[in-house]
Amino acid sequence: MAADNENLRALACGPGRAQLGGMVFSETDFAALADAVNRLERPGLAGRITALAGKPAGLAVLALPAPAAAVITKAAENALSRALDVALFSLRDRRFAGGRVVHSVLASASGAVGGAFGLATLAIELSVSTMIMLRAIAAIARDEGEDLADPRTGLACLEVFALGVPEGADTVAGERGYFTIRALLARGLVETAGFIADKSAVRGGSDLAARFLAPIVARFGAVVSEKLAAQTVAVIGAVGGAAVNLAFIEHFQSLARGHFAVRRLERIYGAEAVRAEYDLLISRSAAAA
Repeated sequence: MAADNENLRALACGPGRAQLGGMVFSETDFAALADAVNRLERPGLAGRITALAGKPAGLAVLALPAPAAAVITKAAENALSRALDVALFSLRDRRFAGGRVVHSVLASASGAVGGAFGLATLAIELSVSTMIMLRAIAAIARDEGEDLADPRTGLACLEVFALGVPEGADTVAGERGYFTIRALLARGLVETAGFIADKSAVRGGSDLAARFLAPIVARFGAVVSEKLAAQTVAVIGAVGGAAVNLAFIEHFQSLARGHFAVRRLERIYGAEAVRAEYDLLISRSAAAA
């Protein structure tokens, strides 16, 4: 990742940089955007867990029993439904002491349970892990200048769970790329934000919440499948489960860093300018490859 980051930074600082609306990105902000592109367009969970599992994670996913898909989808739906309630109604009241290290330790501990008992404890383990990840994502959002008292920030935190889907996931055919996924979720975000005052309409389990969460559940479930598969072939038992869960939470923390860096830059330069520079970085990287 470090080498890719340096390449993107070099491309960003090259000739022909966009100057939309008379604004030129500072070198620091170019570096931040290059880092965000690297995190969001080259998510690294597969590489992390492949090293743990000793085989390509995508192949391990194929080995999961068919009934596991329904269990994973239901567990992901329940975990994100609970996370939605927290994101909308109590995120502002939460403290985020300890930072990345504490969140990672907590996630590893919950993953140890999943590693020891597998699919049987997925619902419990995933619910705990998701709440830990939401806390970590919210802390990152706050660091990037987001207002945790604004429910729209909570919804933006939930968006992170739709990012970083593994290659070959059936649920997201043709729906890749950071801005493509944001556009896909935009309507649900606007609709949900418009009903914030009516708690019964947007609480997890409501029809509105289900519509908003459906595309996130599909994508999050694909990543959970990858994680669960890795736990079945990594170092047997609790140790393997803890290590895979650490990779799992760090994967989403990395995506959150990229996501909220982009949102911060959009507040400074405008969404159009940031999107143009983001696309330019991708095209230059592809041309240099």
